[in-house]
Amino acid sequence: MLETTTTLRRLRTRVIAVVRRAEEIIDLNYVGLVIATVFFALSVTPSLLPRDWLFQGLISGINAALGYGVGCLLEWLFRLWVRPRLKIPAPPIWVRYAVKSAILGTAALSAALMLVQSARWQRAITALMGMEGTTTPAYLRTGLLSMAIGAAVVAVYRTVREIILFLARLLNQWVRVPRELAPAAGFLVLVVLAVTIFNGVASRAFFAVANSAFSVRNDYTSENAVQPQQAERSGSPASLARWETLGFEGRWFVSHGPTASRITSITGRPAKEPIRAYVGLESVDGGEEPADLAVSELERTGAFDRKALVVVTTTGTGWVNSMAAGAIEYMYDGDTAIVATQYSYLPSVLSFLADRTKATAAGKQLFDAVYQHWTARPPQQRPRLLVYGESLGSEGSEAAFDGLADLRAKVDGALWVGPPNSNRLWQQFVSRRDPGSRQVEPVYADGLVVRFASDSADLARPSTEWRPPRIAYLQHASDPIVWWSPDLIFSQPDWLSEPRGADVSAHMRWWPFVTFWQVAADLTNAQGVTDGHGHRYGSLVLDAWAAIAAPPGWTAEMSERIRGELEAAEEYERKTK
Repeated sequence: MLETTTTLRRLRTRVIAVVRRAEEIIDLNYVGLVIATVFFALSVTPSLLPRDWLFQGLISGINAALGYGVGCLLEWLFRLWVRPRLKIPAPPIWVRYAVKSAILGTAALSAALMLVQSARWQRAITALMGMEGTTTPAYLRTGLLSMAIGAAVVAVYRTVREIILFLARLLNQWVRVPRELAPAAGFLVLVVLAVTIFNGVASRAFFAVANSAFSVRNDYTSENAVQPQQAERSGSPASLARWETLGFEGRWFVSHGPTASRITSITGRPAKEPIRAYVGLESVDGGEEPADLAVSELERTGAFDRKALVVVTTTGTGWVNSMAAGAIEYMYDGDTAIVATQYSYLPSVLSFLADRTKATAAGKQLFDAVYQHWTARPPQQRPRLLVYGESLGSEGSEAAFDGLADLRAKVDGALWVGPPNSNRLWQQFVSRRDPGSRQVEPVYADGLVVRFASDSADLARPSTEWRPPRIAYLQHASDPIVWWSPDLIFSQPDWLSEPRGADVSAHMRWWPFVTFWQVAADLTNAQGVTDGHGHRYGSLVLDAWAAIAAPPGWTAEMSERIRGELEAAEEYERKTK
């Protein structure tokens, strides 16, 4: 009996020793674990778009790490200020281990249950968008990935902490900074170094490498992009902008699109060869401005004698929406001119971070140059002047105008698609919307001039007169490009306090920090959904153009006749580009 008791005591001692050693190695903060579990649970709640386990695991891991840091801070403040004042005694060791075991078990069970529920939410979101949903077993992989991501973030934090302590020791020994102030001084030194490097060498190096990498793609030409021979196209033998200088997106733009014969075969009416003028980053030499060369291309092709002239501000890489371009060309029987310039090698997201002023500068320069030549002609000899921009391109296009009065005075119509939340004019219209209208479907000044639409029916609402020149914004309630903003970190937006959009989960809620990261993750998948949701506007641009600037005699039947042609061309581009 005595021998058994002794054996049990030895076993208990060894178990406690092993547990203590494991705790020393892992150095787990249990208050941090509790808050991390809460942050993890919130992060798997619904967002704007469906997310697979990989994206969810990444975002949940980052959120859990943030929660862990908050918990560590709270625990440190408790030990520093609360316990000494209340003189709370330390609990017995068996109580501490029991509480820790309960925390570990509860955290694991809570995470598993939330993942099961999250899989249900994800299936509901995909159903709203007509997509196939995930399975619960597959989605449970999110938990393992989140643990790995969270552990990696915490490891980075601990590495930074050790660097701060190392700097503190150096400052104490070499500069004689008092021991009590040395950690704070070390932290300050590290922050100054990090900010200096990031804002200087690191950021320049990153964007230089990114620019170089994407410039390689810019030099590439798709095997399905062939140099045009029509004089009405930039890049043709008659063009002032050489084919090899137009960039990847420019070469695709000028080598595709409806021809006069194709337009006639679809509409049954005589057609002209549409003009597509494009200037790439490498098309200009010396001090010449891209906008000036673009206007020279318009003059060369006789663009100012056409019925409609569309000034397009491209996205970062120089992309032009083929659906938006083709719709205008079919509507006007090819008696059109579309002009665009490239201002960056980078995709819109990186261009937005690196220097979004390039988009605004390029948009303003191109429009101003075109407008100057347009106004020099007699009013009765001018084409209809229209402007178009999508995503970052809409921000650049807006920049050409001081406000609504300036916009109405200069153009015959404007279409802006999926505008970023930072758009200046868009913010003005949405913030001043009519009382009672929602942020996702705002009504500005009773829809007299400016309208917002997520589908074709919205373009006819409200039923009051829509006076020319008409301005339209296309925005989906589930488009993260429209709704992402740094303000999501600390404040709840109207679109989450008002009734939800039709394709947004009723279970989506705003949480500080968490919602910001969720919508930021949605940005990477904005195009990964079906048309009519996210940043996929499809043939809605055709309906918008028909509402804004339809030629005389245009009918809904004509729109349907060309819709299938435009959708087929877009599908071809998606598969072969």
